Amino acid sequence: MEKKEGNKTFGLLGKQIAYSFSRGYFTDKFKKMNLQDHEYVNFDIPEITDFPKIVAQQSGIKGINVTIPYKEQVMPFLDSIDEKAEKIGAVNTIKITKEGFLKGYNSDVVGFENSLKPLLKKHHKKALILGTGGASKAIAFALELQNIDYKFVSRNPKDQSEISYADITAQTIAMYTVIINSTPLGTSPNIHESPTIPYQFITKKHLLFDLIYNPEMTKFLKEGKQRGATIKNGYEMLELQAEESWRIWNS
Repeated sequence: MEKKEGNKTFGLLGKQIAYSFSRGYFTDKFKKMNLQDHEYVNFDIPEITDFPKIVAQQSGIKGINVTIPYKEQVMPFLDSIDEKAEKIGAVNTIKITKEGFLKGYNSDVVGFENSLKPLLKKHHKKALILGTGGASKAIAFALELQNIDYKFVSRNPKDQSEISYADITAQTIAMYTVIINSTPLGTSPNIHESPTIPYQFITKKHLLFDLIYNPEMTKFLKEGKQRGATIKNGYEMLELQAEESWRIWNS
């Protein structure tokens, strides 16, 4: 279908993203706002080296969201990066200017921080971040803003800021009362999977946050709920980061 002159295209860059939240969210948003010249598409590519072709081939492209596994890989392809995204080391929003310049931002921080903040209590001083991908970096940045100490949990720890899943003991769980899953473990259709942590030591003092939103209640969250922990999935975070992306594209 030939595009009308002046059409504004937005999209999601990722790999195997047919399930995408963003496409449905923005398509609905454009309908509600009667923005008939706006469209949101999936840019599903096997390798990040295909990214420049997308930008070259798409006329009228204004903004891109970035998801797994390209939040870090996309950065060398951008003309400039916002200071906050530079500090985080990951980009999930790209603004394309009239001149065709690509600038990277991170709206995950705003989404996560504003979704987590209402649940925090005084005893939530330390957090475990399960996973070390691009999203985990934004989580760490948001936790710093809330003065919460954190440790990354990785299958293959690289330095002292990371521990392995085997290192998590009853004492670890007692000390780290906020646990955030930033891995894809438990995402539909693999709903029986969950990060390998000793859930038996979770208590009602704990807060478990899962970046996954499909299913609504992951096995990770079920384990927390059974033990009285406060739980939250990633749906609101996605909504908030989507709105922050929209603000960036239109600023």
